[in-house]
Amino acid sequence: MPLPILYSFRRCPYAIRARLALACAGIRCELREVVLRDKPAEMLAVSAKGTVPVLHVGHDGTQPVAQRVIAESLDIMLWALQQHDPEHWLGCEERAMALIGRNDGEFKWALDRYKYADRYPEKTAVEYREMAEPFLRTLDASLQHSAGLVANRPTLADAAIFPFVRQFSMVDPVWFAASGYKALQRWLSDWLASDLFAAVMTKYPPWRPGDAITLFPADSR
Repeated sequence: MPLPILYSFRRCPYAIRARLALACAGIRCELREVVLRDKPAEMLAVSAKGTVPVLHVGHDGTQPVAQRVIAESLDIMLWALQQHDPEHWLGCEERAMALIGRNDGEFKWALDRYKYADRYPEKTAVEYREMAEPFLRTLDASLQHSAGLVANRPTLADAAIFPFVRQFSMVDPVWFAASGYKALQRWLSDWLASDLFAAVMTKYPPWRPGDAITLFPADSR
């Protein structure tokens, strides 16, 4: 069978969390790095919405395209971990999905406006940051008593939320370092220093038709 094809963009938090799950599960893919302002026609042909990540699974022509494409990052994570879950990231799903829902909803909304406050002049960057903080307080409170967000170990929730907390911390690193979210800071530092994160953040040139196949992850786990 041909390898699944993963259309990805290195810095996108949605793509990062999909790659984390695929790498954790040891699922080998053909990675195609996308330039968002110049999306390849091949990606748009399988997912017209034009966002990353997109995982084209089992592309052997035996199934309709709609049955062979996973175009939501969380669905890619779940698919990968259902194939193989060596670190036991699945479990506590009800709590995990509730927390991920807050991340993808209220937190992402505030994060976008905090990061790009000049595009949203209705409020200041500080005001948008304050709107994100209830979620940060929830995370920090959980991590004061546990190694993970919903269990005493990393789970789906940690991998799905980490890329967004990373992005938030990078908007104003001085403020984040001086904030009172000490448990959250330790958790973020641990993820940033992990071999898994390093493995999914390798830089690749933009994919073009006819390029040699780029295998991801470079080394199976």
